[in-house]
Amino acid sequence: MRWLTLLLGVAILAGVASVVIVMRHDQPSSKVAGVGRTTPATPPGSPGPPTPTASAFTDPCGTFDTTTPAPYAVSGYWLVPTADRCTWRRQLQAIHKVGGDTVVRLGFGLSPRQVNYQTGEIRDKNGEGPDTRYATCVEDGAPCVKAAEKDLQAANPGNRITWTYVYRTDEQYGDGIFRCPTMERKIVVGKSVFYRLVAPDDGSDDATCDFSSKGRNYHVIIVSAGAEDSLTELLDLGDQFGIQVFPALPLAPRDPANSTRADPRHIGTLTTLTRRIVQDYGARFADRQSLGGVYQPFELQLRDWPDPSKVQTLTVYAEQHRIVEQELPGKPILISPYIDGRRNQKFTATPKQVAQGFKDLAKTGVEIIAPQDGRGTGKVGLFWPNWKNKQVDDQLKIVNGVGDSTYAAAYYGGTRDYYREMAQAREELASEGVQVQLWANVEAFEPSTPEQSGTPKCGSQVRSRTTKPRLDTQVTLAGPYVSKVISYMWSDFFTCGSPSLSEEIIQDWDRPIAVQAVRQARQIQEGLEVRGYHLASAKLTLSWPGIDTPRVVDSAAAGWHDTTPIENLPYGIEKVWIPVDWATVPADVWVRVEVSSPDGRKAAEPVYYKNAG
Repeated sequence: MRWLTLLLGVAILAGVASVVIVMRHDQPSSKVAGVGRTTPATPPGSPGPPTPTASAFTDPCGTFDTTTPAPYAVSGYWLVPTADRCTWRRQLQAIHKVGGDTVVRLGFGLSPRQVNYQTGEIRDKNGEGPDTRYATCVEDGAPCVKAAEKDLQAANPGNRITWTYVYRTDEQYGDGIFRCPTMERKIVVGKSVFYRLVAPDDGSDDATCDFSSKGRNYHVIIVSAGAEDSLTELLDLGDQFGIQVFPALPLAPRDPANSTRADPRHIGTLTTLTRRIVQDYGARFADRQSLGGVYQPFELQLRDWPDPSKVQTLTVYAEQHRIVEQELPGKPILISPYIDGRRNQKFTATPKQVAQGFKDLAKTGVEIIAPQDGRGTGKVGLFWPNWKNKQVDDQLKIVNGVGDSTYAAAYYGGTRDYYREMAQAREELASEGVQVQLWANVEAFEPSTPEQSGTPKCGSQVRSRTTKPRLDTQVTLAGPYVSKVISYMWSDFFTCGSPSLSEEIIQDWDRPIAVQAVRQARQIQEGLEVRGYHLASAKLTLSWPGIDTPRVVDSAAAGWHDTTPIENLPYGIEKVWIPVDWATVPADVWVRVEVSSPDGRKAAEPVYYKNAG
């Protein structure tokens, strides 16, 4: 009765007002500003995602709707390259329909190859036979490598080719790809398109183009390109749908002794190719808003390295990223490292160790770090601090190092612990003058295979897709620590099954998702503030161990709702506040807060805070 009387009294006396943070856990930023949901390429203060150029457009693939009827909390997705351009149009329409404003393209790797220099034949990556993709690259009857050798030796008989590399892409390039047109060229053979690039083997990419004054050693890169430029098409679609595109940088060659590491022996050629590609992007696309930035596709595990200067992948990153900064200023580099928090596996890391790795990674020149949340692989669990002694989710029991155990026994921390520490690292970097955004990459798959889980196979993927409730939970646990949520990946995890995951989102897009609860005062009232998505007129149910009847409060009747954008939080996050008599809540308990929409739909995951008393 005291609860009900106080609730009615404070609602009548004071209504709603401003807030002051008094919570120990999940403390939010007090800074409020209008900020966009996308990248630094979007001007600061942008109220939301880029705007489509029209409400619909028609092309040979059909008529496409560019309105956004079902904006979900996840606003970016990875895409797999496809030869079917109509598939891209359908995919971007579907992504935009669920509120997506960012796509990240998977890319291709630079590959050193063996060559039979008698014949000019480029061998496959295992060196076992000819690579048929490059066999058609012929100039004046000679294989492209032999033609390059002939031209180099005509300039100076002492010139030699010491390494040959290949690079496959479905893009085409402009003249910006060439530094020395007298030695480099575009080669069209029927429907096949190639580029021949030549650079000194010291990695200097010498702009003098002096091939004749003395004999030198050179590296040749043969690029197998697309019949049409896929990036131009994607950027055009990005303009039409209001979506920013992050094309992939060339993937570094892997260390033969350890495939998880980049091979530093090839830094010079990697940076040469990177320079050529991004300077071509700059010449053709620098002013395009739909070019959001570039994606670093070489994956790295975040951990605390004893000496980061000796980590060869970080060294390769730094050199490649320096080239992007020089040649494509204003366009950020996005990277999505992974986390492994399993106690019973080697080379894993605690949340604080991951935070230190976050700092080291940021100093290689990346502007956006979107760590994989680890739930899809089972490397990290979705749990709150007060859940640590619970048994792990059934889906995680098949994961190596997890098994039938508690969260505390299996993991150093949960998803929320890792993102909290990385958010703190981001703030510390900012104080040192290093600006980096923290996004979350929530994995849209399960550790199980389709056969193990009894779910449809998603294209060529070996894992099974997840569900919308679990995706909602991932958004909740990444919580108030990230400025954007993206997901790996659209094709094929969001498109397989009936209904597909994307169809589930459209059917249930406005279900509440809470990400944070904090104790707040508003003028003379004590109360509780909840942050999240789709919180208008929400009902909040409060409970804790020992309470007989959970307390239900209708925020529409006795609360306050605010949709003002919040700095460093994703676009779409809003706040709802209710009055609470904290004298009736025991000290040092974890308060469970469940959120329901006016039509009764409950958030997939409650939020918790620990009452400091």
